[in-house]
Amino acid sequence: MKEDNILTVEGLSVSYGSFNAVQQVSFEVRKGEIFGLLGPNGAGKTSTLSAVEGLLKPQAGTILVDGHDAILKPLHARASLGVQLQSTSFQPELYVIEVLQLYAGVYGVFATKEQLMGILRDINLADSAMKKYGELSGGQQQRVSLVIATIHNPKLVLLDEPTTGLDPQSRRQLWERIEAIRERGHAVLLTTHSMEEAEAVCDRIAIIDHGKIIAIDTPQNMIDKHRNAPEVIAVSRRGKITLEDVFIALTGKDVRE
Repeated sequence: MKEDNILTVEGLSVSYGSFNAVQQVSFEVRKGEIFGLLGPNGAGKTSTLSAVEGLLKPQAGTILVDGHDAILKPLHARASLGVQLQSTSFQPELYVIEVLQLYAGVYGVFATKEQLMGILRDINLADSAMKKYGELSGGQQQRVSLVIATIHNPKLVLLDEPTTGLDPQSRRQLWERIEAIRERGHAVLLTTHSMEEAEAVCDRIAIIDHGKIIAIDTPQNMIDKHRNAPEVIAVSRRGKITLEDVFIALTGKDVRE
């Protein structure tokens, strides 16, 4: 494992019965990097993320999180992980400040009420401290969820489609908070369907399709590398080649369920 890699995935394979969801996937995420995993529905993104998180056991491959083998020493690996899933939900009847207190305790983080209020001020939710979590808007819930995923200062944060369903203002705010994680020298692995999001925040991206990585590069390099390919030009609709054009050309036009 290279010293600047927070995450190294090599030869990862995940199966559900006879269905091979992930096949010999390899990539690494470096310190201070936002790495995007892009793919159509059913391409293997969430299965890959779940294997890294330790929610499922792969059939083959190795996963190193901050040098710890996530398969052989899952507790050591998880100590370096923060996770925000697309469906993350907390107890809706608890007040927001109580949710923070609860999960700070779960992660073994000592934080006074004043310190937690400072965190809420940082995400513009101090006035909502005594609101019930279930009363928050979707964007507000995502901000709380990201705070909880990072409250123990993990070296790697996993985000599964973190801005799905958010309005443009909430999406931009969340991007800024994701970028702040990178600026602290930590790493982020996120999945997204948004090509705009991938271009805006990701340092590098990998495109996965039918369980296999088919391209890894920076968003701009990927555009530059494929901009003159006939299949990319054929799907372009704006005159200017975009990451979405490259993505569609590489993965196909068919809608995935």
